[in-house]
Amino acid sequence: MAEEGLQTFIVDEEYQDLRLDVFLAAVMENESRSYIQKLIKDGCVTIDGDAITKSKRAVRLDQRIGINAPPIPTVIPAGEDIPLDILHEDDAVLIINKPSGLVVHPAPGHSTGTLVNAVLHHCPNMEASGEDPSRPGIVHRLDRDTSGVMVVAKTRLALSHLAQQAAAHTFDRRYLALVRSEFKEEHGRINASIGRSLSDRTRMAVTGIRAKDAVTNFEVLDRFGCASLVALQLETGRTHQIRVHMRFAGRPVLGDPVYGETTFKNWVLSEEARAALLALEGQALHAERLGITHPETGERLTFTTPPPADFQRALDALRAMSNNTEKAD
Repeated sequence: MAEEGLQTFIVDEEYQDLRLDVFLAAVMENESRSYIQKLIKDGCVTIDGDAITKSKRAVRLDQRIGINAPPIPTVIPAGEDIPLDILHEDDAVLIINKPSGLVVHPAPGHSTGTLVNAVLHHCPNMEASGEDPSRPGIVHRLDRDTSGVMVVAKTRLALSHLAQQAAAHTFDRRYLALVRSEFKEEHGRINASIGRSLSDRTRMAVTGIRAKDAVTNFEVLDRFGCASLVALQLETGRTHQIRVHMRFAGRPVLGDPVYGETTFKNWVLSEEARAALLALEGQALHAERLGITHPETGERLTFTTPPPADFQRALDALRAMSNNTEKAD
């Protein structure tokens, strides 16, 4: 689709007749829909050489779409004194239990107060710059409201070695989640490609358009009727993968404001369970375990952490409600 030069695209059959902003949202994977609409409004987008300022303009087969966007200044993060829950540290790696609510790296709307800022304060001499200076040492990410174990590389060698492990899917990554209702199976495998939603660029979706393979394995650990506790292991690491796959399977993550359930309006719940679910601080999704091969020693290391307090309270309340229901029956 893209010609030589990242800002020129040719419309093929898959995208013909889409709105211009929807087309660009599909092909410019790292840009938001609002940013694209601003580019169009500002006259930075052309169709076959003619400037277009209307986002709703439909694109036609074989048209040449050009984007002349102003350069975006690079954000160089600074260290900030933000507490870190450190599970392990040596000269090569830092293993952290990330709390829910903490953004991993600077991004639009979150230029400060991120995990990267905290790591740079803790390790002011770290050399793991990587390709993106705004994400030093970052090998993998957790969503802002997902808690749990993460590894950060402190050297260029460690970053390269860990990135290769991530690309080869040799990280052992196990998550815990509270999801709506119950799977019929005790365990299973969800194999469904994920890409950007064409209707909302802030969301991911199961789709066949410019999508990447995504595989999530699940195991049911406990059942509560209206909800269940599941363990999830990733074979791939796509953006919002677990949250999208759980929604696709009809078992969205509780407390997830984008893909899941947050109001519980028509649920039959005990007062304690309803209060605990409404008090969830984001999605009830926790990266419980991370296993890596140490980039210098070659030793296999595994780290685990329990769910945060809000997740545990919701789990305990659902379990107590389920046990009381069984006794009543």
